[in-house]
This record gives sequence, structure tokens and C-alpha cells, in this order.
Amino acid sequence: MRRDITPYERLVMQTQEIFYRYQRAYARGGTPYEMSVRPRPPYEEQVERFAAMVTTADCVLVGAASGLSAAGGGDFYYEDNASFRKYFGKFADKYHLSGAFSGTTRQWESPEERWAYLATFLHTTQTAEIRAPYLDLREILAGKDFFVLTTNQDTQAVKAFPEDKVAQIQGDHRFFQCSRCCSDHLWDAVEPVRQMIGAMGEGTSVPTELIPRCPTCGQEAFPWVRGYGNMLEGERYHHEYQKVSDYLAAREGARILYLELGVGRMTPMFIQEPFWHLASANPNATYVAVNLQTDFLPKALEDRGVSLKADIADVLRDVRAKLGR
Repeated sequence: MRRDITPYERLVMQTQEIFYRYQRAYARGGTPYEMSVRPRPPYEEQVERFAAMVTTADCVLVGAASGLSAAGGGDFYYEDNASFRKYFGKFADKYHLSGAFSGTTRQWESPEERWAYLATFLHTTQTAEIRAPYLDLREILAGKDFFVLTTNQDTQAVKAFPEDKVAQIQGDHRFFQCSRCCSDHLWDAVEPVRQMIGAMGEGTSVPTELIPRCPTCGQEAFPWVRGYGNMLEGERYHHEYQKVSDYLAAREGARILYLELGVGRMTPMFIQEPFWHLASANPNATYVAVNLQTDFLPKALEDRGVSLKADIADVLRDVRAKLGR
């Protein structure tokens, strides 16, 4: 049975409605919100302001999106680049894929080939070391009251931070679910993936008997993720939203820094726009956005916000240095 919608999820639903209403503006790379037109200060000044905001904030809510992982080398999702070839080379050569996500939506010739690809995808993220931007972010937040909200499914956030300080609202590569959502049950994906990788070797298919199946109904499993599957919105899903909602409720009116890192234009409704609403509603809040591709700073936040169009890895490294950590 579905639980009551949490405050943060309700805010996400509201911003989704705005996204659908103004699809043309978003399709052009824009936004229907009124943005600041003030010239941005020089990079060094913005880094100093960012560091000062961390220091003076009572607490920090981080919004970690795809750009944060991409800045540390996890940039193989959307293009056929060196990172993609490093991890998915045999699939790229054989099936002419153009990025990791293209393989998740491909019509595979057999379940054995599909699971060989999915296992490779999951193994790549499950076994990846903590990327440098996450390590720098961890040092920036050292000693602070913080929470990390992430749309990334690559397990980087839960490797870098305690799991009770992270909400993964778009899923987690460590878990399987029933592809038909027959029950509210998630189970471990790490060991089955390890077995498929071992059995696959240099090939591009796995043994039929290793294809993971739902222990309840026997249908094929699927990674617990949104975007290329029927994501199970069950107990754990709502728990993730509850964690961030509880964090915010306990800090209402506080000097909170909303730190947005790497939100893309396809999904502004999960982190970016909720942060705009929350920061605008709290006069004690500050806001920082870092993005290599865009430079959005709402007019309502121009006196207490920073928008850095720069490489996230560079910015976090420089802020860490400014803080002497």
C-alpha cells in the first residue's frame, strides 16, 4: 500500500507539472523561471563566496546529479568516448553502441546478451572507486551538518558518505527488483552480477541459468532504477524521500546552504527546481550551483546565490583548498 506522499516528493511532483506545462522552453535549453541577468563575478571571487557560504551555513543540503559523477570520470553514459570504450569496448565494437545508456534500451537478440550487457553496466559502477569530486566534497563537508540528495544510481554517494546521510531517489545499482513489480521486494544485485561477469569472460553473453529472476514470481529481475525500467516505488523508494523530507523538516528556517552539483536539463524537477523553491522560501538560505553546461541563477536568489559555469572537479578542488582541508 502506498504511503502518504512526503513533502519533498510533493515538491518534485509540483515541479514536474511545471516541466510538462513548459516543455517548449525546456526543449530549447531554457527555463520558465525568471533568471538573474547580473554579470557573474570572476571565477576566483565565486569560489571564495562558495567557501564562505559553507563556513557560515548551519547545514548543507547537497543535490548530487549526473554532472558530479561525470566530472570524476563517470562520463560514459551518453557518448562513445574513451571512458565508454574502456568499460564497454567489446559491446561498442560488436553492437555499435553510442554510450552506456544506449545499451539499456537496445532490442537485444537474446536475454543472455542483454544480461551480459546489464551485468557489465552494473559491475562498472558497483566496483568503481570513489571518484575525486566526491572525495573533495566529503572534505568540504567535514564537520558540517549535511545531507546528500542524489539522482545518481552509481553508488558513488553511498561509498563516500554514511548511508543515513544519503537519499537515492532514482534507484541504486546494488539492488534488483522484479521486472513486473509483483511484490515490494528488493534483493542484492552485487553477487549475481559478480557471477555473471565471471561466467561471461571475454564473451558477450551469460549462461541462461545465471539470468537473475524474481524469487516471488520467477519473472526476470531488473536493476532497481528509474529511466530504463519499471522502477518499483515501494517501501525503500518512499524511505529515501522520507529521509530528505525529515532532514529539511528538522531544519526549517535554518541557515541552510542548498548546493546543486551537475543537474542536467532533462531532469531539473528532482533537485534544481525544488532547491529554487526551498531556498526562495527561506530568507536565511543560500544557494550555490555548479554546472559545466549551464548558468542558472534565479532572480529571487541573486543576492544570496552563486552560479558557477565551470568544471565541477576544478571547483570542488579549489573550494576545498580555500577551506584548508
